[in-house]
Parts: sequence; structure tokens; C-alpha cells
Amino acid sequence: MAGMSVVVVATDEQGDIDVADLRAKASEHADRLGALMVTYPSTHGVFEEQITQACDIVHEYGGQVYMDGANLNALVGVAQPGKFGSDVSHLNLHKTFTIPHGGGGPGVGPIGVREHLRPFLPGHPLVPDQPGHRDGVGAVASAPWGSAGILPISWAYIRLMGARGLTEATRIAILNANYVAKRLEPSYPVLYTGDNGTVAHECIIDLRDIRHDVGVTVDDFAKRLIDYGFHAPTMSFPVVGTLMIEPTESESKRELDRFCDAMIAIKAEVDAIAKGEMDLEDSPLHNAPHTAEDVVADDWGHAYGREQAAYPVASLRGDKYWAPVSRIDAQYGDRHIMCSCPPIEAYQ
Repeated sequence: MAGMSVVVVATDEQGDIDVADLRAKASEHADRLGALMVTYPSTHGVFEEQITQACDIVHEYGGQVYMDGANLNALVGVAQPGKFGSDVSHLNLHKTFTIPHGGGGPGVGPIGVREHLRPFLPGHPLVPDQPGHRDGVGAVASAPWGSAGILPISWAYIRLMGARGLTEATRIAILNANYVAKRLEPSYPVLYTGDNGTVAHECIIDLRDIRHDVGVTVDDFAKRLIDYGFHAPTMSFPVVGTLMIEPTESESKRELDRFCDAMIAIKAEVDAIAKGEMDLEDSPLHNAPHTAEDVVADDWGHAYGREQAAYPVASLRGDKYWAPVSRIDAQYGDRHIMCSCPPIEAYQ
């Protein structure tokens, strides 16, 4: 941390930066203020309208602004991060330019800085004309241009799409997220939206009241989704007890509807438990995912039928993903945790 410490800035009821708290903490730490780190669009899936004001406050008290580019797929062709007021913009290849979620990793993608930070850019002995070669911090990686296995993929994608295609991809990513939010809104509360009632590139659906009422957990939702052929959306981040859904630009309307149908069907199972029509401990939610071996076994032993376990919606009959393993509970039989790792003491 180079002698630095983190000061957490509060958020308001909408999940946005609490500008008053930011100003108060920037003033309090003005003698040591290094930088504000901010993600835009925000991690809770909203274009925060006060982003420029937040940058101005940090600059007023002597700090710099680092903007994380994890959500660049909602900006390409429609916004210029440099105009928001940040001093550093990290445009990483992470669910952007055809790289899958998490497929980029550290050091893959450009980092843009304002002119006053140019002398501090890293250099590399193999690239003598690179900014910072003589006066910068030297090499920070053995490969001057990042991963040769990933960057050509993005280069080809950008060349094929062109400026118009990349802009259209951004619009589709935002449209897809809003379509999912609107379709699921009657069944699940959408936790955060902007002032106009829409989201950016992702939406967060709130399961907390649902799971508290009937004892269903976020993990139950995630494992039941496997029966429908879906890897679970991001669980309990950035808010515990929620699912963050980010369809990006790559999903067709048919696939979005298939996902929404699955979530609506799962909500119907939760409602059946709430009405006493189904026992939580002997429910598809509690026992998901159901493998082919589970369903064809002579000994079934559940109050619900094999059809509800394996084919809860009709479309699965024509295209079904079968989970390779049954539900994996955590050690000591705690079904609320999805891994079965030894305690940390075992590694000491």
C-alpha cells in the first residue's frame, strides 16, 4: 500500500456516491489525500450523474481520480471517460471487446492518463520510444504490450465491428440489461435505478425479503438456475442477498427471455413454499441441481416430481444442460455455503 490507507466513502439510499460525505472526508484528509478510486458506470449498475462533481471535489483537496474501466462495455462510442474529470482511466479488457467476464485480468488493456502524469508512465527497455522510457518508473511487466494471447482477439473484434458497430454493441448491452430489469420487476425488486428509472449495463435484483420470509437463500437460487442451464449471476455483490445480472451485448432476446422465464419460474416455487404447498427442505430449490443420474434413479423419494426437477419449463426438453454433480454442501453440512473448503487453520 506504499504507506497509504483506505478511507471508505458513504453511499446514499440509491447506492450512489454520497457527495457530502466525500467532501467531508476529502477535507479531513486533505494533507494526505492521494486519490479517489471510482467505477463508472457504478458497480450497482447506474450512471451516477454526480461523477464530474466527485472528481472536482477530489481535485479541490489536492487528490487525483482513478477511474476503473471494468464497465467499459457501457461507454464505448457513447461517452468519453476523460471528460468526466478523472486523471487515470483504466480501460481493461473485461467483458469488453469480446473478452469474457474475468477473461482479461491485470495488465491487459490500455491505461490513459492526463498530461501531468505522463512522466510517471512505465517504460520498457525494448520499446525506446515509449512514453516514460527515460524518466518513468521502468518496466512493470515482462511483456510491453500485455498478453499476446488475448489482445489479438480484441484487435480483430474492433477491426470487424468498426466505430458504428462498437457503438451499437454498447447500446445493446444497456438495452439488454434494462429489458431484463423490466421483465423481472413484477417478480423481484430491482434494487437500484437512475433518476429516470432505468439501469446502465447491469441490474441488481433484491432477494433479501424473499429469502428471509421463507428461508430460501441466494445459493438456492443459484443452484436451481443450473437446472435451467444457467451459470448463476454475480451473487451477493455488491449487496449481500442479491443477484447482479449483466447480460452484455452478446445475448439475444431469445436467450434473455429464457433466463427471465427461469427466474420467474423459480419465484413461483418460492411462492409455493411460502403458501405451504411445498416443504422447503424437500423442494427443487433445496435439492438443486438435479443430475441425470438423480432423475433416472429408481429411488426418487421427493414430494415433487422428476419433471419439475428436470424440465421446469417446456423449452428445456429441446435443449437441456445436465449438471455433472449434485448439490455440493459445505463442510459440516452447512447448505448455505457453496464450497467445501477446509478451515483456514488447516493451512497454517
